[in-house]
Amino acid sequence: MSIFHGLDTTGSALTAQRLRMDVISSNMANAETTRAKMVDGEWQPYRRKTVTLTAQEGAGSFATQLNAAIGSSSKSAGNGVKVTKINEDTTTDFKLTYDPSNPDADQNGYVKLSNVDTLKEMTDLMSATRSYEANVTVFNANKSMLTKALEIGK
Repeated sequence: MSIFHGLDTTGSALTAQRLRMDVISSNMANAETTRAKMVDGEWQPYRRKTVTLTAQEGAGSFATQLNAAIGSSSKSAGNGVKVTKINEDTTTDFKLTYDPSNPDADQNGYVKLSNVDTLKEMTDLMSATRSYEANVTVFNANKSMLTKALEIGK
C-alpha cells in the first residue's frame, strides 16, 4: 500500500458521487419528458435512472478493513468505490395526467409522464452532495497529514 492509497480511495468516492449527481440532474431535467424512447412503435416517457455503487476489488467488511489497517490480517485495505451500473427504474409506473389536447394523449385523453419524483430526486441530490462534501473533507485531511509527514523529514 502506497502513501497515496488514501487519496486514491477518496478520489474514487468523489468520482462516483459526481456521476451520481449527474444522473440525478439528468432525471430532473427529463421529469416532464413524454417522448424519450421508441418501444414497439410507440413513444415511451423518460424512465428514472439510478446508480449502483459497489466496493472495488480487495475491499471487504469493516472488521476486515480494520484488521488489515492495524496489521493483524494479511488482506489489504479497501480500494474505494466504483459505479457498476446505471439502472432504469422499471418498477415505478408512469404518471397519468388528463390532458386531451396534448398530442401524446391516448384515446381516453390521458398522457403518460415520466416516473421521476422531483422530491425524491432532490433528497437523493442532497445525499450525494453531502457524501461528496464529506469525501472532500477526508481528502483534504489526508493531504494535510501527508504534507506534515513531508515537513517532518526536512
